[in-house]
Amino acid sequence: GYRVSLQGNFFGRNDTYMTFPEYNPRKHIKLDPPMNIQTNATASKCQIWWSMWNVPWYLAEILQYELQYKEYSMSWEVALNKTLPSSLPQVEIEATELRSGIAYVARVRCKVSENENSYHSQWSEWSETTVFQRADVPKVTEKILNTKTMQYLFIPLSFGTLLYLFWSCKLSSRYCCFLTLGQKASPALTFPHQLLSFSHSIVCTMGILR
Repeated sequence: GYRVSLQGNFFGRNDTYMTFPEYNPRKHIKLDPPMNIQTNATASKCQIWWSMWNVPWYLAEILQYELQYKEYSMSWEVALNKTLPSSLPQVEIEATELRSGIAYVARVRCKVSENENSYHSQWSEWSETTVFQRADVPKVTEKILNTKTMQYLFIPLSFGTLLYLFWSCKLSSRYCCFLTLGQKASPALTFPHQLLSFSHSIVCTMGILR
């Protein structure tokens, strides 16, 4: 450690004042703020990263960061703070934490981790700010139903139509056989089968178009 004293001349007298009898520089660190803060916002998340300058490697591995962000039009007093669990100079914000169409501004500061016993520091000054905005989710429009999609829809629709016609012809032939033999066709036999076949065709068609 070191001994720090203050000397001064007061009223013509030179006096020495003991300020810190034992001063350890490792316990009184203040780092420069992070720099070159950048962002990349997508529809699912926003990535923020930065760089550190003039930091020894043995301190870079034990740094602690705090992110602060807010809506661009709001004051810093209502900003959200996040203390990052990792010493990596990067963070991700989920899209659910951001409002669509709103611009945000963020900044970062750093210090030696509070879990470290060999070193101690206070928070650095805040970094310069960066502005970002959540990307909107692309909307599904009718343009998605292009020619290729319609080709895929045509096959099951055609199959359903042919199946319906097949059952209709089969039921009609059975009805004609009943008439030829002089028997009365029962509505209970013909109508439900036709209705079932028609309903099945409609359900298939609606399921494909949904």
